[in-house]
Order: sequence, then C-alpha cells, then structure tokens
Amino acid sequence: MTVRVAVIYYSATGTVHALAQAVAEGAASAGADVRLRRVAELAPDDAIDQNPSWRRHADAARSITEASVEDLAWADAFAFGTPTRFGGPAAQLKQFIDQAGGLWREGKLADKPVTAFTSAYNRHGGSEATILSLANVFYHWGALIVPTGFTDPAVYAAGGNPYGTSMTGPAMDGPDAVTLEAARYQGRRLARTAIRLREGDRAAAPDAPEALAATTSPTA
Repeated sequence: MTVRVAVIYYSATGTVHALAQAVAEGAASAGADVRLRRVAELAPDDAIDQNPSWRRHADAARSITEASVEDLAWADAFAFGTPTRFGGPAAQLKQFIDQAGGLWREGKLADKPVTAFTSAYNRHGGSEATILSLANVFYHWGALIVPTGFTDPAVYAAGGNPYGTSMTGPAMDGPDAVTLEAARYQGRRLARTAIRLREGDRAAAPDAPEALAATTSPTA
C-alpha cells in the first residue's frame, strides 16, 4: 500500500540536507512515494557569503524544489529536519511551519504521523531540545509523533538518540555512515507507521468489503 511522505528541511551548510536525503531514501525503501523539499532561505546574501560552506551549499541546493504548504496537504506523513539554533529549530523551518495555519484549522494535519531530525555543532548543543520543541507544534496539529525510540541497532550505533536522528560535532564531510543509516531507519519507520495506520483505517471503514459483508449477511 503506497503512502505519501514529505521530507521537509532547512540546511545551512549541508549536514541536515544529507540527513534529509537519507530519511527520504528510507521512506522510499519501505514503499512510500516521497517528496524531498527544502524550505526557503531567509538569511541575506551578505550573511551567507561570510561562511564559504554556507554559500557553497546554498548554491548547490537551488535545484531542490522549495517546500510549499501544498506538500503538507499532499502527504500522509511528515519528516522535518533542521539545524539546532539555541535549542530550537532554525527560523527558516519555523517560518514555513507558521504558514500551515489554514491546514491546521481545517484539521488536515491531524492524525498524520510525523518525525523530526536535527544536527548541532556541539555535543550538548541542544539536539534533543530542538526535536522536543518541534513536538510542541505537532501536539497542536494533533499529529502522531513517531520517535526513533530504542527500536533498532541503527539507533544505538548512531549514538542512541530516541527522539530522532541527530548529528553533533563539526562535519566537513557530512554525517558518517552510521548516522545516515539511523536516518534511513527513521524514514522507514515513519513510512511503515503510515502504512499501518492506512491499513487500519481501511479495515475500520464502514464501506470496507468485510464490514459490508458483515452487515448484509443473514443471521443464523
């Protein structure tokens, strides 16, 4: 059963971009139809130009489709990625999320599984706080939070963050292999959760074949 997963992220220097690609790969491997989308950059060019890695990634990412609210309406499940900014999500991702008020009022974000991932320069730079901060949004949506949990060896190998995949430390070469595998697992787990929910909805639907047969069969 195909489900639709939107992987929506902000990345300055490319680390979260690499994690987002891995999450998308994991969801696709579970059979999901995936959209990988970056949110709009809000920083001015003069700020970006001060960091060669930021400028390099900003230029390289232009080919990736920019996220729109329609991607949220399209998806059956979401994965959000962001660098840690003082223990919270980057302003770029938050600005995108703040555009979802219309869908929230219509109840179109409720009951959809969602997960989050992040990166931070320092080991105790706020990775868990960032994911928990995003969870506050998901509570308001009525979404169903899907953490990685301690549910697979890949989580342990990547450092054991049960909230969601995270990377810490300077990463000139991007996330290492074990972190990318944890991100792929997170994407698979999200897609499989969405599939199970879809299957449960179909089984419970009044017009499902089994339910229809049960209501029309003669009693003994």
